[in-house]
Amino acid sequence: MIPAEFEYHAPTSVQEAIGLLQQYDGDAKILAGGHSLLPLLKLRFLQPAALIDIARIPNLDYIRMEDGKLAVGALVTYNELERNEAVQRIGVLYDVVKQVGDVQIRNRGTLCGSLAHADPAGDPPALAYALDAEFQMQGPNGARTVGVDDWFVDTLQSALEPDEVLTEVRLNATTERTGSAYRTFEQPASHYALVGVAALLTLAADGTVARCRVGVTGVGPVAYRAADMEAALQGKRPDEAAIRDAAEQVVNGVDVLADLHASVPYRSHLAKVYARRALAAALARATGQPEPAE
Repeated sequence: MIPAEFEYHAPTSVQEAIGLLQQYDGDAKILAGGHSLLPLLKLRFLQPAALIDIARIPNLDYIRMEDGKLAVGALVTYNELERNEAVQRIGVLYDVVKQVGDVQIRNRGTLCGSLAHADPAGDPPALAYALDAEFQMQGPNGARTVGVDDWFVDTLQSALEPDEVLTEVRLNATTERTGSAYRTFEQPASHYALVGVAALLTLAADGTVARCRVGVTGVGPVAYRAADMEAALQGKRPDEAAIRDAAEQVVNGVDVLADLHASVPYRSHLAKVYARRALAAALARATGQPEPAE
């Protein structure tokens, strides 16, 4: 299909983009890479009055370390992330950016764009929970920061206000005694996750779990933190039995989706299987051991 008619704007500053968003009073969409937005336009699921293309705004295409966090600008593509040495040292982030979508999507699509889009079957929301993401925004009232636990509001709805621009996402880049991994069961045609689990483990000196983070996508109407699963491993020695028991908690309190691809029991089973695999891979990376075969 062909998108409905819209106005096109290419601002050269964040402030100009914010002014345009105010002008259209909630009836405009930000365009970065476009690989989340354009399919919805073509199907006419979205019919905004205007697109505001931020690709010409300078100083939004950067990857840098700041105070132990990896700062990723709004225009950084998956392909740029994949080639970055700092990204390659963060297992769960590298797992996602090297396999998300396909080559065309990775060449044009942006991490920030996907996180703003908040697709509950996208891969990036899971890693945002695993890496305790912080979202930097600018709007008419200035800059503000939102943590990942307040970011994903509902299906295709983030905490980004209609007159704000997401300029940066910051990800925890701690690597000492830490391993992280992403494991997904994807729909082969679309590459969206039927289930995707991002796990991070930081081990104390005695080998017990000092910190555990688990993000899940594809399972419910919104990506989520598997808090019960995290709590089940905290302070425990992460042996096979502990990992298996923790993975059983991955869908606690979640309204598991049923669709033509997976029933509720099947998707729940997949979530537990891939939670175990993600945790096992994260543990292997934290201890320097070979990753288990899947």
